[in-house]
Amino acid sequence: MTLDAFSLEDRVAIVTGGSRGIGEAVAVAMAEAGADVVPVARSEDALAETVERIEAAGGASMHRTLDVTDRAAVEATFEAVEEELGPVDVLVNNAGVNPFFGNARKLDMETWEWILQVNLTGAFGCAQEFGRRVADREGTGSIVNVASVGGVVALPYQVPYTASKHAMVGMTKCLAVEWAPEIRVNALAPGYVKTAFTEGVRENESIRQDLLEDIPQDRFAEPEEIADVAVYLASDAAAYVTGEVHVADGGMAAQ
Repeated sequence: MTLDAFSLEDRVAIVTGGSRGIGEAVAVAMAEAGADVVPVARSEDALAETVERIEAAGGASMHRTLDVTDRAAVEATFEAVEEELGPVDVLVNNAGVNPFFGNARKLDMETWEWILQVNLTGAFGCAQEFGRRVADREGTGSIVNVASVGGVVALPYQVPYTASKHAMVGMTKCLAVEWAPEIRVNALAPGYVKTAFTEGVRENESIRQDLLEDIPQDRFAEPEEIADVAVYLASDAAAYVTGEVHVADGGMAAQ
């Protein structure tokens, strides 16, 4: 075995939701592994620091805002990246929202539909655009769908988010079978990570303690720990891995 298998040298990656948290950590880690990386998010200001970190790590990058629910914008983003950096080899579907925490009886349908639109339909739109382009150039590629431990177990009081992530896992498996051997498609299912995304539940002492009791490692993950797994799944070290759900949750789903 050689560590060269983990290299992303000469590859171009797009990371959605790449301006903070897990997405930012993944974008930087992929640049450190040798890739040119384009992080995309809805806010231009939030992307600036990520782009700087990518370039400091030795990767080329560019500023690009993107709402993954806008299909025309998704196509335009791939066009712009290909013109600037070359064909995209890696797609990380990380953009996601989770604004609802409560009893499902109180969930309004607008919130349900918005969560599914971003977390599932947006991810599929990006994957479809990537898949078409790889097929057109007769190349190969890797998709890493950032799901959640909520894609393999129930997260009570987070019904729409859990539903969207279970659906992402199903989508991952179907695309992996359809698009093999040209494109590998895997899901990465993090547990609770120290990001702004989980800040609300981590800062609530009662919820925090309940969560830690369900995590055998008795701690929340650092974003970089999840990013390392994403690099592995995108790299040749995982060349025979597709259609899999790689859970990185401190043992939460094992119970």
